[in-house]
Amino acid sequence: MSAMTELIDAQVEAYRARDLDRFLAFFAQDVAVTDFDGSVLMQGVEGMRANYGPLFTNSPDLTVEVKSRIETGPFVIDLEHLEGFNNPPYPQVFDAGCVYRIIERKIIAMKFLL
Repeated sequence: MSAMTELIDAQVEAYRARDLDRFLAFFAQDVAVTDFDGSVLMQGVEGMRANYGPLFTNSPDLTVEVKSRIETGPFVIDLEHLEGFNNPPYPQVFDAGCVYRIIERKIIAMKFLL
């Protein structure tokens, strides 16, 4: 296990615990969260707080399981299975790819493949 995968595992554990402050601590202040086409979904930690705060509050059964992982250069690519996700218009159960770019022990970019 590398330092990068350990960082992502710790971030995933904070997500499972719905611990917003611990979860956000893994991200650079100016993190960009985009979809596959490059559309910005969230900008910066405060943009993530505005999205993940309500998600964590409204999703008491939220969980994520990492089904597979690839690590290459500054990237970790996870295939994730999510359940208990209460954030319309997204379904409550779905699979998603997530590409993390990590620089200096912070996630500087996160791209969702839905």
